[in-house]
Amino acid sequence: MAENTGRRPRGPMGRGAMGAGEKAKDFKGTMKKLFVYLAEYKIQIFFVVLFAIGGTIFSIVGPKILGKATTEIFNGLVNKVSGGSGMDFEKIGRILAWTLGLYLVSALFSFIQGYIMTGVSQRLTYRLRKELSAKINRMPMNYFDTKTHGEVLSRFTNDIDTLSQSLNQSATQLITSVTTIIGVLVMMLSISPLMTVVALLILPISLGLISGIMKKSQKYFRGQQEYLGNVNGQVEEVYGGHNIVKVFNKEHDVKEEFDRTNAKLYESAWKSQFLSGMMMPIMQFVGNLGYVGVAILGGYLAIRKTIEVGDIQSFIQYVRSFTQPIQQVAQVANMLQSTAAASERVFEFLGEEEEDQTVADPVSVEGLEGNVEFKDVHFGYNEDRIIINDFSAKVSEGQKIAIVGPTGAGKTTMIKLLMRFYDVNSGAILIDGHDVRDFNRSELRQMFGMVLQDTWLFHGSIKDNIRYGKLDATDEEVIEAAKAAHVHRFVKTLPNGYDMELNEEASNVSQGQKQLLTIARAILADPKILILDEATSSVDTRTEERIQKAMDNLMRGRTSFVIAHRLSTIRDADLILVMNNGDIVEQGNHEELLAAGGFYADLYNSQFESAIA
Repeated sequence: MAENTGRRPRGPMGRGAMGAGEKAKDFKGTMKKLFVYLAEYKIQIFFVVLFAIGGTIFSIVGPKILGKATTEIFNGLVNKVSGGSGMDFEKIGRILAWTLGLYLVSALFSFIQGYIMTGVSQRLTYRLRKELSAKINRMPMNYFDTKTHGEVLSRFTNDIDTLSQSLNQSATQLITSVTTIIGVLVMMLSISPLMTVVALLILPISLGLISGIMKKSQKYFRGQQEYLGNVNGQVEEVYGGHNIVKVFNKEHDVKEEFDRTNAKLYESAWKSQFLSGMMMPIMQFVGNLGYVGVAILGGYLAIRKTIEVGDIQSFIQYVRSFTQPIQQVAQVANMLQSTAAASERVFEFLGEEEEDQTVADPVSVEGLEGNVEFKDVHFGYNEDRIIINDFSAKVSEGQKIAIVGPTGAGKTTMIKLLMRFYDVNSGAILIDGHDVRDFNRSELRQMFGMVLQDTWLFHGSIKDNIRYGKLDATDEEVIEAAKAAHVHRFVKTLPNGYDMELNEEASNVSQGQKQLLTIARAILADPKILILDEATSSVDTRTEERIQKAMDNLMRGRTSFVIAHRLSTIRDADLILVMNNGDIVEQGNHEELLAAGGFYADLYNSQFESAIA
């Protein structure tokens, strides 16, 4: 029941989110891993390829058959002028029916392959999200100490979404584009090799212009993405601290800073969008030049009876169809880079070192009483920087142990070691004579109930938030726990009482009320060992007294560790451990430590000195 806290990532994607144009460090290796995952769906992918190629071929054959209808109409008009029988409408109708049938089959095939590929991409991302969710529960705490929340969250949101979208689009688009290029080229050559050469001459011109524009616009797109993140980050930051901005009259300064950032975003966005918007008109202009050349040459060849009139119409359609897939292939190449970058970040997370969840012959937690011993404990978050030095203490079952000391003394670190969020560098922590490393982590943590200064409540009813401490608890047990934590009275005054929904930030109850709810949750869990880390720091003095009485009842018969800065709250502790710079410098009860006139006495008296001052 450890309380967790979290900050939202700065900006819409967080620091770890992917930016525009980000590339994978190991493209080949990442794509190989991705193909291993995709191999599970090889049958579906086979049918995707089959239907994609089939649908493309049917759509490619269509213009040539349609050209025969044009030829029949032209020949019919010529015959009519010459006094002949005119147009054969029955034959034209059959040609059009065939063309319509081909396009309908092509559309059906495209629908089927799109349906199958969407299913594949969604099942793949579902599997990856599931693996990420399971992985995050097996990760050691030091991973989260070295990564921002946004960096972790972006793997679940932006990277998975990018992978899903790009995989769904790029896979089928690559197949259809390559098939279209090959198929259209074959059909163009079958009509007229000479006209095909003329049509292909426009490609180097188009590619040269596109390449020049892309190089020019790329830096502006990167700038746009960067400044967009800055603008969003600033908006989120100011919105979250709006009261502080108002209190310090910083509205003008905030507006000026936003205007500067927004102006940079405007400049880079305008240039990038303008250059990007130029690509289509330039392509159309070059394409139109190609159509003019094809039309002139086609007319000349038709006059010489080398090709038919309908072939000119078919060829122009093929020219139009030829340039589009080339652009799509270029887009797919960029999309595959995004796919690889997103996949790499996901696989990187899945490949992170995990903490050992189980041991070969674990000690059972059944029947344990709660005796705790710290035996020559040494620990540092970095091995070359030890912060806990030779920590030793014995705690008997049912004792109330207070841990006090200045900020950074190592109080909370000792609790993290006790719950095996971290393992000691040397020494041992024993529970009823058993090293905590001999327990399965999940079973070990079942023995503990923890209430922190920073509360954590989720979006849901008050009843569900309390029941989080014991998921199978009855409504009566929930209410009893609430009464013990002195939370029942204020809950009954709320709309819908225990069924009132807390919003996403739980901001529709006060900070003190949130603290009471987390204490009720710990009471419901009924743990053998209780940990209170500044648990009453967010409540008023009167409420603190009531909670203290509830805590006394809760702690009776249980081993309890209380971390407190307000030393007046732990005067009745059975044992007070006074820490400084990672060491226990004094230990004893309140009266003994005051009488000794040492470090504890100085800490205790300094509270009253600061109050008087």
